[in-house]
Amino acid sequence: MATNRSRRLRKKLCVDEFQELGFELNLGFKEDLSDETIDAFLDAFLEEAMDANGLDYVGGDDFGLVCKAERGSVTPEQRAAVESWLKGRNELTKIEVSPLLDAWYPEKPINPAS
Repeated sequence: MATNRSRRLRKKLCVDEFQELGFELNLGFKEDLSDETIDAFLDAFLEEAMDANGLDYVGGDDFGLVCKAERGSVTPEQRAAVESWLKGRNELTKIEVSPLLDAWYPEKPINPAS
């Protein structure tokens, strides 16, 4: 793919100075939880950890990607707030929060300016 792209195309592709960062979550629930308890946890997670921090979650019950609700990148502070919220919950046995990564192209390194 060509590397000499116009500013408009770089913005459309979310590359270079328009790179958007997010992070992955990998969660493990306690085995004895009911479906209703997991649903209540997910509702609270979406409201208290995602909406309250201006973030969106894409994925399933136990694995997904967190990105900014609007165009832009997740900040380290937002990532830390979500991790802290998750660690305060007793429904989970495993919490893995990845470092910030490129939300559109996870295999690409993060730009130094980000």
